[in-house]
Amino acid sequence: MRVLLVEDDHAIVRALTDLLEGEGFTVRSCATQDGACAALAAEDFDIALLDVTLAQGNGFAVCAAAREAAPEMPVIFLTASDDEFSTVAGLDLGAADYIAKPFRARELLSRIRAALRTRASGVQELVAGNLSLNPSSGQVRKAGRELYLSALEYRLLLFLLQNKGRIITRDQLGDALWEAAGEYVSDNALNVYIRRLREKIEDDPANPVIVTTVRGVGYKVAE
Repeated sequence: MRVLLVEDDHAIVRALTDLLEGEGFTVRSCATQDGACAALAAEDFDIALLDVTLAQGNGFAVCAAAREAAPEMPVIFLTASDDEFSTVAGLDLGAADYIAKPFRARELLSRIRAALRTRASGVQELVAGNLSLNPSSGQVRKAGRELYLSALEYRLLLFLLQNKGRIITRDQLGDALWEAAGEYVSDNALNVYIRRLREKIEDDPANPVIVTTVRGVGYKVAE
């Protein structure tokens, strides 16, 4: 698997290259927008990891070039933990996922493998009832109408839909949102995120049928 890493922090490039090559990936790194766009035009990649802010250009332009050069290739944005605007903008451009800096190695590897599995399976949309999420475009629709979620709400729904049919513990959700929020997510905060998400995706938020509670354990999206 070939990875395009677009990042201008040399320390991060070295660390990620060592990590990914140790897991069997081949890494091509670029520090600028022009260099990344040239690499996309000349080479084939399986996945791209893009920093938003670059010394020359930005990750958004690289993502647009990636969508043109290889529409099915997943893109993961590397974003500042408090930069929700960049996160939402990246998802709107068709990024498959995002991960906040600083990130944990195992979480990044898990996100990369999940994005590659989604591409390999040919899954275009994640569906639950009349709700759909398109990882390629970042769009969420309910009964054909587009919903507008915050970055945390999107990350929460994506994680739940990717694990459809499984019981997800509150600790697992907390870990997933820790990466998105850049800070510890308390039980009370998790309750708030779940409530806000249900208000947008459920017909009757007081009696949810998409994201249901498994008492004493966590949550589940039914098959």
